[in-house]
Amino acid sequence: MVNPKRFASVDALRGITVAAMLLVNNPGDWGHVYAPLLHAEWHGCTPTDLVFPFFLFVVGVSIALGIVPRLEGGADPTPLRRAILVRAAKIVGLGLLLNLLSYYSFDREWFRPWGVLQRIGLCFAAAGLLATLAKARAQWLVAAALLFGYWALLAWGGSYERHVNLANRVDVALLGPLVYKYDAATGLGYEPEGLLSTLPAIATVLLGVRAGEWLRRDGTMRLLSAGVVALLLGAAWARVFPLNKNLWTSSFVLWTAGWAMLALASCHLLVDRWRWPALGRRFGVNAIAAYAGSGALLCVLVALGAWETIYRVGFAGWMAPLFGPYVASLAFAAAYVLFWWGVVWLMDRRGWYLKI
Repeated sequence: MVNPKRFASVDALRGITVAAMLLVNNPGDWGHVYAPLLHAEWHGCTPTDLVFPFFLFVVGVSIALGIVPRLEGGADPTPLRRAILVRAAKIVGLGLLLNLLSYYSFDREWFRPWGVLQRIGLCFAAAGLLATLAKARAQWLVAAALLFGYWALLAWGGSYERHVNLANRVDVALLGPLVYKYDAATGLGYEPEGLLSTLPAIATVLLGVRAGEWLRRDGTMRLLSAGVVALLLGAAWARVFPLNKNLWTSSFVLWTAGWAMLALASCHLLVDRWRWPALGRRFGVNAIAAYAGSGALLCVLVALGAWETIYRVGFAGWMAPLFGPYVASLAFAAAYVLFWWGVVWLMDRRGWYLKI
């Protein structure tokens, strides 16, 4: 059986993405966050909006590097498919557990079933199974069908605006007040990780699969050229189908995949070819531990009333008068990332890797 080759550049890119997730998700004060570290209010794309698509893209790259070589080496696809479904179910289950912890810690009035890990699990299952069933051409066709089909659905729905677009209406019809944001008075709401918008997110992972295949076959120039083409196509499509992370629009898929391809090619050149240090690798090899652990710790500290105290005493109380509240808020987020870097550094030193 083929032993899949591990690329330090992929671990580094995954790790940088996870570190960015922690940075943007944990400011000291949500009222004082620099604009690039916030999501676009609705249409548009900030640097923060690139983080989740990058992670999904790397999920696809990992499928190409970890699953496809085993198939090419003669592995029985049935156990592989079973393993894909089991792992996907574990990721979704972990996401549900984190949402349950958040529900109790933040005294929420409702339990939210959707979330980041739930989307990752569903997209991993769909793209992983497709990688075991279909060749490259079929994967491209499925990705194109998802992107154009989603555009057609939302255009048929009549609007791309918040609440009234088809994706939001479907989520509210299925889940009612259990969506991310819901107004009981109007019955309107939206869910950024909802059902319909998961379809184009699967296309993001499939583009990662194809990029991973190019990486395996030393197609650095193809990655670079494809990244530029994807950016141009995404920008052109955005003129009629706006960039929007909450809706995960098709233009957003191409725009973010373009940047992800360029980032992957750059990391490959710097780390694998030119032997630069693989910054972020420790986050990358323990991505689930860092993301889920940081979310769980946040919930526990909030439930104990310690989160705000730590920020006020350790950061805002003395930093805000000297440097302003924005610096204090960012410093707290950076310190939280640094704390979790210490955790994954220790795990890596001891050979502890959380796999689900």
